[in-house]
Amino acid sequence: MMKNIIYVLMAICLSACAKEKSKTSGVQKEGVIVSKTDTALVAVTPKLSKEETLEKLSREIIQSLKAKDYEQFSAFIHPVKGVRFSMYAYVRPEKDKHFSREDFVRYISTRTKFTWGEKDGSGDILVLPLKDYLETWVFKRDFTQSEYHLNTFKGTGNSLNNLKEIYPEADFTENYIAGSQKYSDMDWKALRLVFEEYEGKYYLIAIVNDQWTV
Repeated sequence: MMKNIIYVLMAICLSACAKEKSKTSGVQKEGVIVSKTDTALVAVTPKLSKEETLEKLSREIIQSLKAKDYEQFSAFIHPVKGVRFSMYAYVRPEKDKHFSREDFVRYISTRTKFTWGEKDGSGDILVLPLKDYLETWVFKRDFTQSEYHLNTFKGTGNSLNNLKEIYPEADFTENYIAGSQKYSDMDWKALRLVFEEYEGKYYLIAIVNDQWTV
C-alpha cells in the first residue's frame, strides 16, 4: 500500500514539472524566438548587424519617400545634425540646403520656396518648395526598384564626387538605377543616403542625388 502511495505522489510531481516547463519554454519560429509565459507571448527579435541595420533603414526611407509619408521620413533625420540635400555628387556644405528635423516638419506642408542649386547643362536655378523637391528631384525615379550598395559607388560619371571627404566618419548607401540602351546607359540615376550614429542609433544626415552630367 505504501509503495502505491509513493508511486502516485511521484507521478503527480512529474506531471506538475512537465506543465511548468511547457509554460516557460521558448519555441523558435521562422528565425524569431518566441518566449511563452502565463500571460503573454513575447517576441525576441535577434539583433541586426550594422550592415543589416543600414540596409533596413535605407529601404524604409526610400519606401517613405515613395509613399510620400513625410511624417515617417522625418523620424529618420538626425535629431542634432539635421539633413542636407545635394542636387549632384559634388556636395557643397556652404550652399546645399540644410534642414533641422524641426524645420523639415515645419516646411514640408507649406509652399515656401527654396533655392536648391543650379541645373547641370542649362545653369537654371532650381527653386521649389521642399515637398516638390523631394517628389521631382530626390525621388525622380522609383528607387524601390534600385540596386543596393553599401559604402560603394556604383554610379560614376564625369562630375566630381566628394562625399567621402565631406562625410569622412559616415556610412552611406547607394541606390542605383542603371541607364537604358536607348540613351547609351547615360540616363542612370543614383540616390545616396548618408548616416551617422547617435546614441546607439543610425540617423540620416544627408541625401545626395547623382546622375550623368555634361
